[in-house]
Amino acid sequence: MLVYLRLLKESLSFAINALRNNKLRTLLSLLGVTIGIFSIIAVLAAVDSLDRKISKDLSSLDKNTIYLMKYCFGPSEIPQWKREQFPNVKYDEYISLKNSLTNTDQVAYQFFVNKETIKYDSKTVSDVNIVPASNEIVEIEGLNVDNGRFYTESESNSGTAVIVLGYDIAEGLFGGSEPVGKSIRLYGQRFTVIGVIAKQGAGFFGDSNDTSVYIPTNFLRRMYGDNDAMTPVIVLKPVKGVDMDAYKAQVAQKLRAIRGMKAGEMDNFFINVLSGFTDFIDGILGQMNVVGWVISGFSLLVGGFGIANIMFVSVKERTNLIGIQKSLGAKNRFILFQFLFEAVILSVIGGIIGLLLVWGISLALTQLLDFEFVLSLGNILLGTGISAIIGLISGILPAISAANLDPVEAIRTGM
Repeated sequence: MLVYLRLLKESLSFAINALRNNKLRTLLSLLGVTIGIFSIIAVLAAVDSLDRKISKDLSSLDKNTIYLMKYCFGPSEIPQWKREQFPNVKYDEYISLKNSLTNTDQVAYQFFVNKETIKYDSKTVSDVNIVPASNEIVEIEGLNVDNGRFYTESESNSGTAVIVLGYDIAEGLFGGSEPVGKSIRLYGQRFTVIGVIAKQGAGFFGDSNDTSVYIPTNFLRRMYGDNDAMTPVIVLKPVKGVDMDAYKAQVAQKLRAIRGMKAGEMDNFFINVLSGFTDFIDGILGQMNVVGWVISGFSLLVGGFGIANIMFVSVKERTNLIGIQKSLGAKNRFILFQFLFEAVILSVIGGIIGLLLVWGISLALTQLLDFEFVLSLGNILLGTGISAIIGLISGILPAISAANLDPVEAIRTGM
């Protein structure tokens, strides 16, 4: 054991001397490994960070949540011109489904509308994400009202002019003062603030609850009716453990019956399940991983050739020393391991440089973009392991050639 530890120490010393004595040659040789490890780990770290952010943003939502509307979240075989003829879901359909569906926890009615400006006295906040929704949305989205309360079923049904603010909106309008009970202006109307949602942080999909406000759907219906400029959606949250295929079939059957559709007639609505959307995102992230590995593979291949080249040069430069070591009784495996260790150490140095670059860029991007890029321990170990394997593979042939040298010929060659 002590022999191999001494061997490792000597190999490290040789590797460091090679770096010092041949700085430019070593730098160019390690550049491929550095770029390859940087590319792989940067892609993996970015994908891991995106995956964590998506999971965090969707953690309050049940993955079985259904968005029933005229649009599809993902690709569809139905032509676009046909989809554009689909009718919007109606408030009456929401009421009918709410009263007739089984195995359902919550059903909400919501509009997708344009961003608006909110005013309080002389203060104004622009580009506010407006979420007109019935009161059930607080349970479906798992909203945490930190100050005050959410609007009730009675307020939702009557379309009372009440509003629940996101954290950033409340800070922008009121600063450190108490917002609950104050009146603000939206859509040219006065709304009474009844609650503030707890701070969430930046969302991967754009707006988070911090930059959103919630108002009763029926307030807008009372003002504008069922205007086509507002895209309605029925949000359904089934009970836990339900058979999703059977539940979707029940939803489709109920809505078809409400609309009086005939047997064999194509559905004129889409049942978008949140898990399907997350699977779609996971597929994109998986493709990013594959592309990253392919691109990085070429860099690692070049880096491997670079390591092999520098090791062959190292064997040639130290032929005389190898001959002396073997003449003094050094076994072939001692010479073999010496050069293998050196190749691995050189490659790992390149990998560590690549990891340090990823770490530094991750810190910078986290500060600049307010998005947490994570370089996990698993990715660090993976990067180190890959670089070690590249060094091992690249150093095999030079190490074998060094171990098989004839000591007399090696000494004579070096003289």
